[in-house]
Amino acid sequence: MTKSKTIVLVHGNFVNDLTWQSWKRHYEQKGYTVYTPANPGHGGNPAELRKNMHPKLIQTGFREVVTHISELIDTLPEKPLVIGHSMAGMAVMKLAEAGKVAAAVSLDGAPPKNVLPPFSTIRTVFSAFGFFSAKGYFMGSRKWYNHAFFNTLPSEQQEKMFDQFAVPESHKVNRQLVLDSFSAIDFKKPHIPLLFIGGGSDHIFPASLTRTIAGKYSDKNSRTDLKIYPGKSHFIAGEPGWEVIADDILAWYENL
Repeated sequence: MTKSKTIVLVHGNFVNDLTWQSWKRHYEQKGYTVYTPANPGHGGNPAELRKNMHPKLIQTGFREVVTHISELIDTLPEKPLVIGHSMAGMAVMKLAEAGKVAAAVSLDGAPPKNVLPPFSTIRTVFSAFGFFSAKGYFMGSRKWYNHAFFNTLPSEQQEKMFDQFAVPESHKVNRQLVLDSFSAIDFKKPHIPLLFIGGGSDHIFPASLTRTIAGKYSDKNSRTDLKIYPGKSHFIAGEPGWEVIADDILAWYENL
């Protein structure tokens, strides 16, 4: 296959595009053109967003995220390698299904509607759906982030990561992931190369779920790869050692 020199990094829920700053610099130093779009309603300084929610946030659903990234891709001169974290891991699966990308990586990715998550996932993120809330958004506490995102980090680093990256999240995007038929995947359909990466200490989407999602793809002429990193949390793209994962992804892609 012809290798694209364009990469799109898509952030997941509860954080924004700033989580990709180091990856962007890292890949640009290797000669790639890198885009790190903020999902609708997520752009800006996290500290300010925690004080004053972005006006578009509660209007943002999973459909809007996928459409937003798809429209960016349509402006590019070539199909990119797309890497998505968490919810965006599911978004890149939809982009792959639509034939929009050269290759796709789901990093600690969310399951599609037609894959049942384990109870531990439901227990961790249930409050983010807002089924019993009058608000249109969820803002996790420091305690929630420490358990769900930063569980492998020392306490002082957890505090720093919350201040630097935590943002409110739309109830709509979470609900559409589990309730909207758009969020299902046709696992029998031929697809471009896919890589699924899981963290062995992920408290939101455990490695067992990542294995299950990857194993659902059944077209024998399409490539689906899996790599689990022991000891890595849901914040796999930001915790120490992220460079190893970034380079492993690039090696996988360049050797397709």
